[in-house]
Amino acid sequence: MKYNQLNLTANKKVKRVGRGIAAGGGKTAGRGTKGQGARTGKKKRSIFQGGQRSLVTAVPKARGFKSHRKPVQVVYLDNLNNFKDKEVDNFFLFEQGYIKTPYQKVKVITRGELTVPLTLKVQACSKSSEEAIKKAGGSFIKTELPQQPKTKKEA
Repeated sequence: MKYNQLNLTANKKVKRVGRGIAAGGGKTAGRGTKGQGARTGKKKRSIFQGGQRSLVTAVPKARGFKSHRKPVQVVYLDNLNNFKDKEVDNFFLFEQGYIKTPYQKVKVITRGELTVPLTLKVQACSKSSEEAIKKAGGSFIKTELPQQPKTKKEA
């Protein structure tokens, strides 16, 4: 292939339509004869189906939205006063009725005061509540979320 044989179309000029019959794109200028598409001004919408009720209006609207945020269960610090010298984890809080499920993230936040020492083993804890636990003589250990056991169908 030689340089002069290259087919370069980057600088190809746009065909000027509607400039007379001899120019090649005259009279109807590629718009067909009569009808809505041949007229100037507002064009048909992409969803227009010739007056028939469009699919967009026929299909019901999906209301609301689905949140993809992982839920976090909150436990207040003053609720932990009942567990003196105990090891508090997801399963313990579930058994006591403070959370709905032990397989979701648990966060302890400050409300009131903690007066008893305890060992807290959950996924999250606010800074102020962590300081309050240490002040009361306890400790906070950040743990992984417990895995939910598989059912017979999943296994």
